[in-house]
Amino acid sequence: MYDTIIVGGGSAGSVMAHRLSAKSANKVLLCEAGQDTPPGNEPAEIRDSYSGVAYFDPRFHWTELRVTTQVVSHNNPEAERPPLRKYEQARVLGGGSSINGQLANRGAPADYDEWEARGAAGWSWKDVLPYFKKVERDLDFDGPFHGKDGRIPVRRIPQEHWTRHAQAVAEACKLAGYTFLPDQNGEFVDGYFPITHSNQDEQRVSAAMGYLDRETRKRANLTISTDTQVRELLFEGTRCVGVKALVGGREQEFRGREIILSCGAIHSPAHLMRAGIGPVGHLKQMGIPVVMGLEGVGQRLMDHPSISLSSFIRRGARMNGHSRRHIQLGLRYSSGLPGVPRGDMFVGVLSKSAWHAVGAQIGSLLTFINKTYSETGQVKLASRDPLAEPVVEFNLLSDRRDVDRLMSGFRKMAALQMSAPLKAVTDKPFPASYSDRVRKIGVVNTKNKMLTAIAAVLMDGPAALRRYMIDAFVVEGFTFDGVMNDDEALEAFVRKAAIGVWHASCSCRMGRPDDPMAVVDTQGRVKGVQGLRVVDASIFPVVPCANTNFPTLMAAEKIAEAMQRS
Repeated sequence: MYDTIIVGGGSAGSVMAHRLSAKSANKVLLCEAGQDTPPGNEPAEIRDSYSGVAYFDPRFHWTELRVTTQVVSHNNPEAERPPLRKYEQARVLGGGSSINGQLANRGAPADYDEWEARGAAGWSWKDVLPYFKKVERDLDFDGPFHGKDGRIPVRRIPQEHWTRHAQAVAEACKLAGYTFLPDQNGEFVDGYFPITHSNQDEQRVSAAMGYLDRETRKRANLTISTDTQVRELLFEGTRCVGVKALVGGREQEFRGREIILSCGAIHSPAHLMRAGIGPVGHLKQMGIPVVMGLEGVGQRLMDHPSISLSSFIRRGARMNGHSRRHIQLGLRYSSGLPGVPRGDMFVGVLSKSAWHAVGAQIGSLLTFINKTYSETGQVKLASRDPLAEPVVEFNLLSDRRDVDRLMSGFRKMAALQMSAPLKAVTDKPFPASYSDRVRKIGVVNTKNKMLTAIAAVLMDGPAALRRYMIDAFVVEGFTFDGVMNDDEALEAFVRKAAIGVWHASCSCRMGRPDDPMAVVDTQGRVKGVQGLRVVDASIFPVVPCANTNFPTLMAAEKIAEAMQRS
């Protein structure tokens, strides 16, 4: 019998396991479907400061997960269904923090004041800032915005170590009138800045590395069970009393006083629905007995819609050996759309777009909507089978303001791209699409390594050959001149090419007890049932203006402390 069973050893699960097992009388079981990342013996791809290998390595993914990002019309059954896309979700200890881009930021203070206004009492900016500081050990800055004693180190690449490509983007930003901000995580204002990342000594520090270190693993009251896929939540009436799991392929049952789902915004709502907690109509349709009708389970799924303007980087301006970090510089700006808060747009500057030889030649201005208004996505069950992936519809760009801002964002990035500093180090800008072709060549294997090595030699050859190759093998029907000279073509590109940036969230939202769409209370407790919490990005009332890993770590720290107090 365990006091706490945590389902999912990702960012939130790692924090919860560390904090809740700190009290020796509290017996904790952490279940993770993927492999372990043992301290000092983590896979090299995960330790790597460059994240593009781990991110596309199928050993660390839920490989069968497919999603739709374009808007799905349920009112028109004749409408053609948008294509299914692979959506990389981590299946490894440390979760997303073991494979992500390591970006360590928090969002706007207004985000968390909005959380409170939407019913998450006690989650305003002043309430959450202490927990952001508790997470981090900032190696560069001190002061009221920064933590110095946390388990996750935060640093920035000094400008003198940036690639010439990143330096050129910075110069273009300066010429465009943007302010240089030395600290992205200081005051939330517009400007360009060195990207903050969870990294030390040129190595990733995942949540598992930071929170499940050697000392933590020595605790006799903590059991970490990897290769353990939870298939079923066990209930007695409306109380959750345990889980059934496949451990190394063999079914086992574990009992606990409290169960915590930390499986992320796609798999946590799926677990709830399979257990009979969710929208009554959908549960009945699936033939699942209703334990608790909660209409918000799986609803209002969010991500940050994004598009990319890419270009060929000339020799000498590429990754330079100072750092394997390929995202060194970022830009935060305001769209100026009426009624939209400042800092609603974000640009990540990539000086390398993939792990392979051609990826090393392509730079990207990845523009995403920090403050998105598209919140009509959903997660539904495809089957009662616990091994079947759910149906996931993000419905990105369901709000017209998001379309308009990606269109204006593309034009803004085009202006940067055509400025003298960037023209000097790049060639052949093109609207980039994360297509199936790009995905296939991005899978880490020997064949792709050889193919891209040959292509890269040709790309470094005559300009005419390079431009032909980009048009023939990279561009997906949209050209730079075509979208710049035709608003309809630009909108068509945005609608077709927009994808999320792997910030799935908000599908089990916190809210007031009387909010019919709220799934959990302000401590992650699932409404109407006992002994069950959700602690991960799915409980966010709205996605913040940030990469979601640090907000997830913050939320886990905050709820873990509340549990320890109770």
